[in-house]
Amino acid sequence: MTYSFTYTVMAPDQLSEVEQLLCRKAAEATRGSYAPYSNYHVGAAVLLADGSIVAGANQENASYPCGTCAERTALHYAQSAHPTLTIEAIAIAAETEAEAQASDAAPALPYPCGMCRQTLVEAERHQGTPIKVIVTTQEQAHVFPSASCLLPFAFDA
Repeated sequence: MTYSFTYTVMAPDQLSEVEQLLCRKAAEATRGSYAPYSNYHVGAAVLLADGSIVAGANQENASYPCGTCAERTALHYAQSAHPTLTIEAIAIAAETEAEAQASDAAPALPYPCGMCRQTLVEAERHQGTPIKVIVTTQEQAHVFPSASCLLPFAFDA
């Protein structure tokens, strides 16, 4: 058996104007991150069907499991504040303390963790339409047509 999917790798300036804005909002959201333990500041921005964008950042806690990833922060805010709107896309950006201080450092792509992948897939299932996932740095963007690409065998109760 084989599972495969197609995704696109491009420079961020090759994205559509709306997707570029979404990526900028995700990068800006990293400033709202509280990451004193990992020093890994992640921001996520969600594009809703009406064109509005909501963003969130990771929030760590000394009691480690109590923290929340940026993707789930933004996604849950979007679902709570706009329950009737479908989610079109999510962009994810990150910055580490070292990257912030070293202008020549090439940041790693901030792929979502397993919990965030599961949450995104469930949001897709709930709304019945795919959620485009854009994982971005200043140098490149990986664009997945659906969150299910990132978690093909998601848990289903």
